[in-house]
Amino acid sequence: MPGARPLYDWFGETATRTPDAVALDTAERRLSYAELAGLVERTAAGLARHDTAVVGLCTSGTLAGYVGYLAVLRLGRTVVPISPRSPTARNRSVLEQAGAGLVLADRPSAGALCPADGEEPWTAPVQLLEELLQGPTAPAPAPDRTERPAYILFTSGSTGEPKGVPISHANVSAFLGCAIDRYELGPDSRVSQTFGFTFDPSVLDLFATWGAGGTLVVPEKRELLIPATYARRRALTHWFSVPSVITLARRYRALPPECLPDLRWSVFMGEQLTLDQARTWAAAAPRSVIANAFGPTELTVLCADFRLPADPRDWPETSNGTVPIGTPFPHLDAVVLDGNRRPADDGELCVRGAQRFGGYLVGDHNTGRFMSPEGVPLGPTPGEVPAEHWYRPGDRVTRERGLLVHQGRLDRQVKVRGQRIELGEVETALRRCPGVTEAVVLDVPRTGEGVHLRAVLTGDPGPGADVRHEVARLVPDYAVPESFTWLPQLPLNLSGKVDHHALRHVVADEEGC
Repeated sequence: MPGARPLYDWFGETATRTPDAVALDTAERRLSYAELAGLVERTAAGLARHDTAVVGLCTSGTLAGYVGYLAVLRLGRTVVPISPRSPTARNRSVLEQAGAGLVLADRPSAGALCPADGEEPWTAPVQLLEELLQGPTAPAPAPDRTERPAYILFTSGSTGEPKGVPISHANVSAFLGCAIDRYELGPDSRVSQTFGFTFDPSVLDLFATWGAGGTLVVPEKRELLIPATYARRRALTHWFSVPSVITLARRYRALPPECLPDLRWSVFMGEQLTLDQARTWAAAAPRSVIANAFGPTELTVLCADFRLPADPRDWPETSNGTVPIGTPFPHLDAVVLDGNRRPADDGELCVRGAQRFGGYLVGDHNTGRFMSPEGVPLGPTPGEVPAEHWYRPGDRVTRERGLLVHQGRLDRQVKVRGQRIELGEVETALRRCPGVTEAVVLDVPRTGEGVHLRAVLTGDPGPGADVRHEVARLVPDYAVPESFTWLPQLPLNLSGKVDHHALRHVVADEEGC
C-alpha cells in the first residue's frame, strides 16, 4: 500500500502506544488495547492458514466480530462485511462479485449462511471465528502490503444486482485524519457504536475511535431502543447515529430534556436530519455540539457537515425544514451543477478528492456515475477512474445563505432507516416473485418517521400467495415494502409511461381507509 497508512494501523499503533487503555467496552467484557490486539494476533495466525486475499465477514455485533474485522486487516487482506439478516442469495452474489475465498462468521450468524432448500451451496468455505479465537497462541505473519482495498461494501443497485464499492487505505486514511480532529476525538472519548458493519459509518465508529485512543462502547440490543439510557449508563461522550433514533425515542417518550448532560458531540448521518429532530436532541443534550453530516459510501463515509450554533435561536431556517449539510471538507473539491452541467445554486452535487473511490468492481456500474473535468459523463470504465474525474452521487442540493441543503435524490435511490435502497432493485425482486407481472415501489414519507416503502403490483397472486415472504428472500429486511396493493393494470400518463403520481394517490387513499 505505497503512500497509504493501512487501516489496521489506526488501531495497531494506538495498541502499541497506550496498551492499557480501554479499546472495547461490550456487554461481554471490557478489553484493553493490548488484550484486544492479543486476540487479533491469535485470530490472524489462524486465518493466515487460509490462502485468500478477500475475506467475507458475517457477524451479529459480538466480540468475535470485532476481532475478526481487525484480524483480516492485520494480515493486509480485504474485508467484505455481509449481514446475517440479508437473503442468502444476495450474500452469495456479494461474495462472488468480491472474489471472497473465505467467510468468517460468529456462532450467532453462522445459521444465516445455510442455504435454504433448493438454493445453491456456498462456493467459499465458512470458518467460525470462535474456533480461531480458541486456537493455539502463535505469532501472525507480517501483513501483506500488496495494494488492495481495505474493505468492499455493497450498495443497492438499480439493475437488481448490488454494486461493489472498494475503498482503498488511502481513501479511508484521508477521512479518518479529518474526522478525528473535526469531532474532537481523543483518549478520553467514549463513542457509541450504532451501525452494522455493512453500513459504512461503522468505519467512523471503529477506526476514528481507535485512531484517537478512545473507547468504543458497544450497546446491548435493548439499549439501542432507548438511546438516552445507553448514552447515560455507558458514559458516552460522542454519539454517532441516523436521525431516526430521535423519532423512535420521542415516540416512546424516552428523550426528556437534559437527559444527556455529558454528551460533547452528536453527529447524525445516513438520512436527512430535520430541524424539529435537532431541537428535540438539543434539549436532551444541552452541552453537545450537534452536527448534520453527509456522504455516500463512494466518498468514504462522510464528505460534508454542518455544526448547528449552540443557541437554537441562531439556527438557519431552510427551504425544506432540514439541517443543512453545510460545506464539503476542506481537502475535497465540490461543485453544484444544473441540468446543463453549469455551476448553479440548485442542482447536482459532484465531488472529487482523496476520499473518492476508484470505481465500482464492475466497470459497467461506473456508467454515468463519473464526469470528466470538462463535464462529460463517463461510460463503462474497467479499472481505476482517473483522480481528476468528479463522482456524481445523484444528490440534489441547493445553496442557501452559503450552506448546502440536501433536497433529495435525482435518481430513484432512497434511504430507509439510514440504509440506501434503489427502488429498482426492489421492483426487480418483486417481479421475480410468483404471480407478479409488474411492480412499482413508491417511497412514501411520513411526518417525523422518514420514508416508508409501498409496492403496487399487477398479475395473479393465486391462492395462498405470500409476496412479502418471497421478496424477503431476495432483498434485505429494510427493503421489504410495508404494504402491497394489487391493481388490474398500472395507470399510464400521456407519454405512455407509468403514472407514479396517480399511484401515489392510490396508496394515499388506501392509507386513509
